[in-house]
Amino acid sequence: MDSSDALMGRFLALHPRTIDLSLGRIQRLLAALNHPERRLPPVIHVAGTNGKGSTIAFMRAILEAGGLAAHVYTSPHLVRFHERIRLGGIGGGTFVPEDRLADAFARCEAANAGDPITVFEITTAAALLLYSEAPADVLLLEVGLGGRVDATNVIDQPAAAVVTPIGRDHAEYLGDTVEAVAGEKAGIFKRGCPAVIAAQDYAEADAVLCRRAEAVGAGPILVGNQDFSVHEERGRLVYQDETDLFDLPKPKLLGRHQFTNAGTAIAALRAAGFGDIGTAALEAGLRNVEWPGRLQRLSRGRLAALVPAGSELWLDGGHNIDGGRILAAALAELGERSEAPLVLVVGLLGTKDAEGFLRHFVGLSRALIAVPIAGQIAARPAEEVAQIAEGVGLSARVAPSIEAALASVSDIAFEHPPRILICGSLYLAGAVLTANGTPPV
Repeated sequence: MDSSDALMGRFLALHPRTIDLSLGRIQRLLAALNHPERRLPPVIHVAGTNGKGSTIAFMRAILEAGGLAAHVYTSPHLVRFHERIRLGGIGGGTFVPEDRLADAFARCEAANAGDPITVFEITTAAALLLYSEAPADVLLLEVGLGGRVDATNVIDQPAAAVVTPIGRDHAEYLGDTVEAVAGEKAGIFKRGCPAVIAAQDYAEADAVLCRRAEAVGAGPILVGNQDFSVHEERGRLVYQDETDLFDLPKPKLLGRHQFTNAGTAIAALRAAGFGDIGTAALEAGLRNVEWPGRLQRLSRGRLAALVPAGSELWLDGGHNIDGGRILAAALAELGERSEAPLVLVVGLLGTKDAEGFLRHFVGLSRALIAVPIAGQIAARPAEEVAQIAEGVGLSARVAPSIEAALASVSDIAFEHPPRILICGSLYLAGAVLTANGTPPV
């Protein structure tokens, strides 16, 4: 049997465009596969601009702490494609093994019969095929891009449809206003299915999401800060809805935004029929949740060994304007706890608003080192990133690699060991985890 990499190489030739949002091609393929999307465990479908992956990570951790098996579909991957497809199991699932992935790819290739289809569409079909053949209590299904015509939007009756905070990203596909983006994300709402809307950063997004949920007849419609709420109190997370109040541990994932994500996860599980999972599982899930590449502390590994003694090394794949705002707020919160000066090591794609992302760190970062993103033809040159950083008021320099950037931190005179954050791209985050020898598991 051909390897999954070989099959993926052939998939690339099936459609000239990497992204072409449509449902017709995947619906045709799923029909040829005898509709695996109709043979799934209950599905919790998750769209949004920021926080999708973290919200799913919280749900998985809570479900597994409660003794349930959760399939998980997320994208993109950080190091290996297999990270996108987690097969559920009691006590914790595993990334799909190579032999099962290659077999599913081969069956999808045969069923597709050479017709045009994007890589994301055919690999999503393969994931749904795998999930339909493996027992689990739930499938946590992340939208790839948008929602309305995303390849994952083939589930007729999800147990719940969830939309995390909306921001501006992928304007070329989703529109250049928050309202337009929200309208695309709201496309996952279905008649008679619970709709869970996270507390939004933009009132106009909230209005569009609520209006679209009502228009399609979704129900119940649960809105953050209205039907459920979450806040920090004495270092703990307090969740409340119309029927219950939970006093829970502070989430393991750092940043105030993770309170919103955790609260949305709890609301989604309760709306989807998992309301009896118990307080113990909620507590254990919040304590044990893992989500690599999102404010992840790298305390060991090859790259961690390169930083100055006493300093901290952190990694985050945030890359859009609102992701930069959320990340800067989390770093400011960390800065309140210590006097460590912040050094940014940044790589960005040319498709992202570099100025909008970087300006959130003005007054927060003491130095910025721009690096290339190896292997990404869409990456901005490091010199261009540094120029943009200087233009918004950041002190910037250039390094030829992550390793060189970390080694050069020692050349900067600081009164305290620095806090170093590598950020700007999930592709960069994947490269960092590979180079550090700490890939996701």
